[in-house]
Amino acid sequence: MNKSRLQEKYIKEVIPTLAKEFEIRNKMAIPKITKVVVNMGLGEMIKNKELKEVVGKDLAVITGQAPTVRLAKVSIAAFGVMRGMPVGLSVTLRGVRMYDFLDKLISIALPRLRDFRGVPRKSFDKAGNYTLGLTEHTVFPEIDLTKGVASRGMEVSIVTNADSPEKARRLLELMGMPFERNGH
Repeated sequence: MNKSRLQEKYIKEVIPTLAKEFEIRNKMAIPKITKVVVNMGLGEMIKNKELKEVVGKDLAVITGQAPTVRLAKVSIAAFGVMRGMPVGLSVTLRGVRMYDFLDKLISIALPRLRDFRGVPRKSFDKAGNYTLGLTEHTVFPEIDLTKGVASRGMEVSIVTNADSPEKARRLLELMGMPFERNGH
């Protein structure tokens, strides 16, 4: 099985560093990324099937995997949303695809964002998972801007098995995640 560049880095550099820094003797207890979930809300696309197809194809090209349609769990009259209506697209990545996507996100997409100064350090939950919102999906190199695609927001959740935000933050730092310098 092929390993991605980021997966090699995790095995050769990150594991030994985390084990030493956190004094972890059991290799199964070393923090790792278990999956990455990428979500895109459909918004006004609920009424436009064509647009949903285009955005679905974009998400599939970016992640290397076909997205699943997420349905509304509850009706919200103010937004014109009925229970069971498609409200978003979601992709769950694991293994090589997950590492390939993260590598592309860290080394290509994030630096292409306008006025990028690093991702916020505060976006960890208590379990050590990190969620990042991107305002433009067009920063990924696979998106052809000449097709007049409207820029859409997306959410990337990096799920770890780290039992604390501190361990997860160090894991992502070692993997190359460009956090803000000032700590906010």
